[in-house]
Amino acid sequence: MPIPKARTPSTEALAVLSNVALTSFVIGLLYFARDTLIPLALASLLTFLLAPLVTRFERWVGRIAAVLVVVTMIFAALGAAGWVLTRQFIDLATKLPDYKGNIVAKLHSFRTPRDGALSELSKTVDDLKKELPGVREAEPAVPIPDRRGSNPNRTPAAAAAPVQVEISKSSPFETLQSVLAPLLGPLGTAALVILLVVFMLLQREDLRSRVIRLIGQGHISKTTRAMDDAGKRVSRYLLMQLVVNVTYGIPVAIGLYFIGVPNAILWGVFATVLRFIPYIGSWIASAFPVALSLAVSPTWTMPLLTVALFVVLELLSNNVLEPWLYSSSTGVSNIALIVAAVFWTWLWGPVGLVLATPLTVCLVVMGRHVARLSFLAVLLSDEEALTPAEDFYHRLLSPSNHDDAEFVESYLKTNSLTALYDAVFVPVIAAAESDIREELLDANQLVLVEQSLRDIVLDLGSRPPVVSQLEADKAIASTTASGPPVPPFRVYCVPARAERDELAGVMLAHLLESEGNQTWSAPPKLSVGDLLGLVAEADVDVVCISVVPPSTVIHARYLCSKVRARLPQVKIVVGLWGATEGATEPSRRLRDSGADEVVLSLAEAVLQISKLALPAAETGVPAPIPDDELERQAAVDRLQLAISCHDFFFDRITAKIARIFEVPIALLTLVDRDRQIFKSQVGLPEELAQKGEAPREHSVCGHVVATNQLTVVEDLARDRRFTGNSWIREQRLRFYAGVPLQAEGQAVGSLCLLDVKPRQFTPRDARHLQEYANEIMEEFTRRSLPRDLAGTV
Repeated sequence: MPIPKARTPSTEALAVLSNVALTSFVIGLLYFARDTLIPLALASLLTFLLAPLVTRFERWVGRIAAVLVVVTMIFAALGAAGWVLTRQFIDLATKLPDYKGNIVAKLHSFRTPRDGALSELSKTVDDLKKELPGVREAEPAVPIPDRRGSNPNRTPAAAAAPVQVEISKSSPFETLQSVLAPLLGPLGTAALVILLVVFMLLQREDLRSRVIRLIGQGHISKTTRAMDDAGKRVSRYLLMQLVVNVTYGIPVAIGLYFIGVPNAILWGVFATVLRFIPYIGSWIASAFPVALSLAVSPTWTMPLLTVALFVVLELLSNNVLEPWLYSSSTGVSNIALIVAAVFWTWLWGPVGLVLATPLTVCLVVMGRHVARLSFLAVLLSDEEALTPAEDFYHRLLSPSNHDDAEFVESYLKTNSLTALYDAVFVPVIAAAESDIREELLDANQLVLVEQSLRDIVLDLGSRPPVVSQLEADKAIASTTASGPPVPPFRVYCVPARAERDELAGVMLAHLLESEGNQTWSAPPKLSVGDLLGLVAEADVDVVCISVVPPSTVIHARYLCSKVRARLPQVKIVVGLWGATEGATEPSRRLRDSGADEVVLSLAEAVLQISKLALPAAETGVPAPIPDDELERQAAVDRLQLAISCHDFFFDRITAKIARIFEVPIALLTLVDRDRQIFKSQVGLPEELAQKGEAPREHSVCGHVVATNQLTVVEDLARDRRFTGNSWIREQRLRFYAGVPLQAEGQAVGSLCLLDVKPRQFTPRDARHLQEYANEIMEEFTRRSLPRDLAGTV
């Protein structure tokens, strides 16, 4: 069903026309002013490339001397390269006549056989030409006898006409002019570019300030961020491109030398320079040595090896070297780079092809920071065109594709169910309501979107909880030595007004049920009296009032005051789902109406409800003490782990796993009688790292020691064992994964990972973490043995 389109106001039509006119004017200016703009663009590009080097030299010799030194170095390098290339050219020119025989032999090998299929085709075409109307075969000329008998085919006119040979005489000045004229233009452009580079390097801060003043129009911070972003991206691209090209040209020269192609250094330099031309430069560079190998070699071995060399190097460069070096992207999509290369080549010729990528990067940065140019970022950047919520909303509006379920499954592979509800489903509900108010969506489509969402939410709610959460619940029930497990709490989710509020409440109920709690969801459009009767009958601990725009705070305040008056002992949480800005004043008013907490996301609601529902003494479960604590501590003492000195071996392990698993914190801990010792760490706050230990009862690693098995908490904020842990709250930690370090079968410590955002931990990740733990324990065991036995382990 098509979406009704709103009428385009005349002002919007005029804005579109003005944008088209402005774009046409800019393109025309770029084309007709290319003689002026090309040197400026080349000079700016070289300035970006040389500025870091000049900055380094400025620390020792000052700015002017640094610029002169860098420019001198560039000229010296270019002069040396030119001298080498000239020698190579001369050497090649002297050797070319020696290859004439091989060239002729190769040409004869390509000659078409006289009786071949192509020869017969050519004869057939000639015969058909003769049969065409108006085409007559030329009659042979009748020979006229020559009385002198010297040439029977010679005509009288030919015999009588004298042959005159004119010798062109030109001055040396004219000859010199004809040679130098084609070179004066490029040489003048090169001199202008060099002069501009020198002055840009000397005055780069002043030029930067003027550009900010000219473009910023008062928005200094935004313009500065845009220029910094563009400068970093372009400089990194140019530097990495130079590294890639050099590492491509050197193997070309070495490979051609061993293959036997003459002047290998010349072709290596050509490959380095021409590879700055995107897409076609490397193949142009390969054409010369391939052609030369055909001329030099009497066989086909050398040409085939030359072609294979370029193919292998191109594959390695494109698939291994470039992805490794380009760790931070230019921010431009691949198809945009191709289109930009075509556009700038049409506009500025070969120079435009070289400048295509840097110029496109600058356009993308402008589109990200300038509102009126945001369309450039949409068209050219490598960012996703649609957010996950927009993508899912689009799929819901096209039900014939049946790919909304596929989106959900794909999203859950890399994100939690809470993130799916908060970042995708709630914004989709709000977007549908906004579109229905603006008449961009009809009532039937709204019903379709809400029903599809409800079906997906109910399906997700019927699935069993994740295995790691079940294991955490079992660990609480089996290892808590301080008393019985914490009982589940009871929550009633109440919609503020409409079905959209009720649907968000169902999502929250599913998240709470996955924690083992008991929940109810009230249907919408009930009277306040009936609603209060349902809540009172359920005898719940917490009431959550769900609000999704366009439901307002007024509806929530009225309902909150009624619940507080009827049930004063119940905790009240109001969820303003999707409200990211301007929530301070509404939160204050809701608290004045009786709300205990006001939250803006489902994840925050789960955390706050857990805190409100549990008694203060039970807001966290301390690390339990295992039954075999004496044996475990004896194993620790025998290995003397707690007093072992610091060693960089373990620091390398923790740094490595932090990098591999992409987490901010990695710890190697040893659990003593009443403390957790940080044997090695990456990412801890400086104060805690210097202290080197923490109380055992508040440590997450204490739970690993208690269970003596892998412990994974995909979201610490949703696990009741850690909701009251002050250190976890202060560090904003959300994820934990730890494996025990075992000695004599006892857990003496843990190797663990922590992150500030929830994440999933696959069985493969668990195996890798366990392997690192085994490696650490082998090192511990080796060091704990006597010197005469350590070498045999």
